[in-house]
Amino acid sequence: MKKIRIVRQHQPLKWGYIFIFFIALGLSLGIGAILLSLQGKPPLKGIALLFQGAFGAGYAIEDSLIKAVPIFLCSLGVALSFRLQMWNIGAEGQYALGAIGATCMALNFPQLPWFVLLPLMFLAASVCGGIWGLIPALLKLKINVNEIIVTLMLNYIGILFLEYLVYGPWKDPTSFGFPITPEFSPQAIVGTIPGTRLNWGIIFCVLIGVVMTVFFRYTRLGYELKVCGENLRAARYARMPYAFLIIMVMVVSGALAGSAGFLEVSANLNRLQTSVMAGYGYTAIVVAWLARLNPLYIGIASFLLAGLRVGVENLQLEMGIPAAFGAILEGLILLSVLAGGFFREYKLVIREKS
Repeated sequence: MKKIRIVRQHQPLKWGYIFIFFIALGLSLGIGAILLSLQGKPPLKGIALLFQGAFGAGYAIEDSLIKAVPIFLCSLGVALSFRLQMWNIGAEGQYALGAIGATCMALNFPQLPWFVLLPLMFLAASVCGGIWGLIPALLKLKINVNEIIVTLMLNYIGILFLEYLVYGPWKDPTSFGFPITPEFSPQAIVGTIPGTRLNWGIIFCVLIGVVMTVFFRYTRLGYELKVCGENLRAARYARMPYAFLIIMVMVVSGALAGSAGFLEVSANLNRLQTSVMAGYGYTAIVVAWLARLNPLYIGIASFLLAGLRVGVENLQLEMGIPAAFGAILEGLILLSVLAGGFFREYKLVIREKS
């Protein structure tokens, strides 16, 4: 009688993850084509429209880059906490608090010059996001509350608080009942790079990506973060500051998500409205996992998944595909990559049972 066993590979497949990623992408698109076919849509034309809408023209690439900015910043924060095995699922709520903090400054100090108001908005967004990240860190340290539950619940509180503000005290009285705040003054708007539709947030992403890479590779705190995440017992034996690291990663993670909220309301929407909650915080978890917590790969994965969103919008316009199709594809890609990653580390061995 034959028996199938799972055996760890002596050495993981070299370059295996890259192949796995593209195979998973192809598999997910194949399943997506089947789903299109089940809806009575031509699958090949649908996939072609998806890529054309995402990367087929300079205009489409700019749209993908604009959507990649908040995903990249949220994902970078999530990756920072994941390195310490702190499962921060709360980027969505931290992003919402960042948008609220920036809007508060924009609405209360519209007359300030831009070189004062924009840093003030950025600071308020980062502080609000950081405080939202600090709450689960303190609960974890003081009474050992599971951070997954806390961050997930804080997402709902943050989003509902944002909705309360735009439906209530911050609602524009001239908006004909729509839940939006008054438009920001010109001093509160992040401008675009000359000759493009890209805002200066893309430059901020490059800079923060370089800073995080240097932090992970060449600093003592980055090294301690890695050791604490991989072997907590050894880290405690070496007297590494585990409690300090938990607070640091959660605050910085929240601040990064908060800065994403600032850029979205300032550079793209120019006001606060409910559509700012586009699920970037949840997509960031997928991106961080796909990119294996590497800042460079996070940039690439953010661009690809942002392009997927733009491509689905094109599909909606051209073929009437539901918006949920993009979320389905994101989930398929993540599941395929996780399954492929398993076979990079393990293999199936068939043996005769004695």
